Amino acid sequence: MALHEYAGFISEHRNNGMSCGDIATALCTQFGTTRGFSERNVRRWCAEQGLVRDFCPDSQLEVEVAEGILETGLSFGRKMMTGYLSAKGVKASEGRVGNVLRSIHQPYHIARQQGARNLNPIPYNAEYMGHKLHVDQNEKLVMFGVTHVMAIDGFSKKVVGHSTMPIKNNIVIYEEVYRPAVLSYGLWDQVRVDCGKEFYLALFIQEKLAEHRHNTQRQPYLQTPSTRNHVIERMWSEVNARVNYPLKTALVQLVDQEELDMEDNTSRYCVSNLTCQLARIGITNVIQAWNAHRIPGRGIPNELAKEGCPAKLSEDLLPVGAVAADLYQQEMGSALKRESIFGSDPFPSEEAQQWTETEFGSLFDLLSLYQNVVNHNYGPFKNAVRSLIDITSRHVRPVTQ
Repeated sequence: MALHEYAGFISEHRNNGMSCGDIATALCTQFGTTRGFSERNVRRWCAEQGLVRDFCPDSQLEVEVAEGILETGLSFGRKMMTGYLSAKGVKASEGRVGNVLRSIHQPYHIARQQGARNLNPIPYNAEYMGHKLHVDQNEKLVMFGVTHVMAIDGFSKKVVGHSTMPIKNNIVIYEEVYRPAVLSYGLWDQVRVDCGKEFYLALFIQEKLAEHRHNTQRQPYLQTPSTRNHVIERMWSEVNARVNYPLKTALVQLVDQEELDMEDNTSRYCVSNLTCQLARIGITNVIQAWNAHRIPGRGIPNELAKEGCPAKLSEDLLPVGAVAADLYQQEMGSALKRESIFGSDPFPSEEAQQWTETEFGSLFDLLSLYQNVVNHNYGPFKNAVRSLIDITSRHVRPVTQ
């Protein structure tokens, strides 16, 4: 049962000082059901709505941190775990979270202590939210049909847009990263990317909107080598350790054991589809934690970015992806690739695809698969990969290789 159906009830009692646990009990009593009305669900919903949060007692904090470790894996230290808990509505200081992390899982604590961290010595300056937007792609899982694209504001260091796709694609990057970021926060003075062709559509629209920027004296965009886009490069180490490498380890093991043929188009499609879904869970966790954690000497990205960019745009100035691609083709004389598929789509009909998804969904839970992977239990994910390929093969016609 969706909590938003009872938004008025929850908001009224929360604003009157009632705890999330008492609200959950009141919901169960008044509406006669327990489904979806747990204290954890109520707390998460209240956090999403920006309602006042409870101070988390020590006993409850241990439970929350333990669940956080299960959901994120071993690499979240006290700062990132504090941010992750904050994003879920759990209020606790970094010191308290650090004490719990040290006490409840010693092997993970020791592993974090032994991990080296490189500091970036390159001087950098962004004057305000909206000065520079850094956009970059991550292809650590490209051989398995997974590519991440992320956008981060240079001043606040807040991740303002991201997408995970099978193959990097101009239209998807514009539609799912650049456009939502500009609609949500405003127009940046300058977009910084590397020299890849996958950003052409976003840069094309950025240039067309140049006169609407706060500071029109700057170039609307810069294309530089990846090594000079260091603000966002810093984020990829977080994503690799917490998302990409655990997934990649399991998939490489399947290939090494000759249980996975990445030359087969159906296998490629299935692996990409499933791994993208799990990677989205992981990168969402990382970004929520990052945006809510405290950066020493600066502050919390969510707080630093709350005013958005000085230059605001109306939605009618930002065409949807397909329209923007048509405009690009008309003015630039070249077409952009419309699809982003790894391998070949094996399904002869939507019905066959729905049958496959229904059967697979009855056997595996995506969240559970991801939580096992990031805690180095690769078996369930590997079983899911094998099963998805088998189920798909039974529901579709043979695909010509």
